[in-house]
Amino acid sequence: MELTDIPVTTIDGEKTTLAPHKGKVMLVVNVASRCGLAPQYEKLEQLQKTYGEQGFTVLGFPSNQFLQELGKNEAIKDYCSTTWGVTFPMYDRIKVNGHSEHPLYTELKKTPDAEGKAGKVSWNFEKFVITPDGTVHRFRPKTEPDAPEIVNLIEAFLPAKA
Repeated sequence: MELTDIPVTTIDGEKTTLAPHKGKVMLVVNVASRCGLAPQYEKLEQLQKTYGEQGFTVLGFPSNQFLQELGKNEAIKDYCSTTWGVTFPMYDRIKVNGHSEHPLYTELKKTPDAEGKAGKVSWNFEKFVITPDGTVHRFRPKTEPDAPEIVNLIEAFLPAKA
């Protein structure tokens, strides 16, 4: 099964998959509103504004795995839009590790980071760049969304401009 075929639920409760984003460069990130890394929302939104019209999207997956996310999707959605101006797609709260982790993260976590380490998501704001061919690249939470290694990867896989 391809990553884009895995069932997901939007923050508004709609059942879907990532298939609408197939062929795009996707940046999947587990977010948390009350995390010290929450200011990364600003940089994630900037990436969305910069590259969103060119075949890129950020996909936010709220998680309370580390006890730093709000309790209801409506509160998360309100916080993200009013505090950070988030316009990128957001999804239902999920677990990223453990017994009842979301199948999307079961697959994403098989990818090693730059140091060759795969496995558990270490904290909020871990990032996975999925290129149009389905290749996954992993970046740990403290790697900022606008870090050169992420931006260069995004730009390398955007469709060529006519």
